[in-house]
Amino acid sequence: MNRSTPPAEYELMDDPSPKRYGRGLFLTTLFGGLTSIAWGRPVWSRLSGSLAGIESLVPLVPHGWRIYSVADTMPTFDPATWRLAIDGLVQQKLALSYHELRALPQSHQITDFHCVTGWTVKNVHWKGVRLSEIFDRARPFPEAHALQFVSAEQPYLDYLTLQQSQLKDVMLAYEMDGKPLTREHGAPLRLVIPEMYGYKGVKWLNRINLVPQAGDGYWEYLGYDRDAWVGRSNGYGA
Repeated sequence: MNRSTPPAEYELMDDPSPKRYGRGLFLTTLFGGLTSIAWGRPVWSRLSGSLAGIESLVPLVPHGWRIYSVADTMPTFDPATWRLAIDGLVQQKLALSYHELRALPQSHQITDFHCVTGWTVKNVHWKGVRLSEIFDRARPFPEAHALQFVSAEQPYLDYLTLQQSQLKDVMLAYEMDGKPLTREHGAPLRLVIPEMYGYKGVKWLNRINLVPQAGDGYWEYLGYDRDAWVGRSNGYGA
């Protein structure tokens, strides 16, 4: 997927490649400047066996997770000042505090997490709120057909269509495996979409904009599929 003209969200971005650690850093170090797009399944295949095993070099945290970051440092979280902004095509704009977010009706689920690079973490326990709880309060206008999810980790963002956001297991999660999210896992809030690969699940979430249509997020701009269905996108299942 070629992008000759970057969308407005990226016009101020000097260097879109990951800087801290993760897929882009290892490729740059080991292969002389290949971008993070090379971690997509089709490019892996074209590069044959030369990249085999490199993903295992990405730093691990407990339970098999690999943590990717696109900024120099991970965002920090202050419960006293953090707000989740709900903006765009809504009748009622919101700025939910951490306490207000956690006071909304809660949902629980146990689902698998799939990374597009091939690894999976089984049976992750998530706790959070459904987007329907947000919609009930913000009341989107009829012309709102998509959601833009914005991370405190600039310039990371991504999109879902309104229909995708209403899948039964889509969640705004603030707890994982019985504990509040850690900084590495996107504290205080992350988007969870078990049916899609992890790059769609925006971490360090602090804004949701209701918009007319879905656009390209951070990794889609670099070449990944916009609809990141597990097993059916990015060269899988072809």
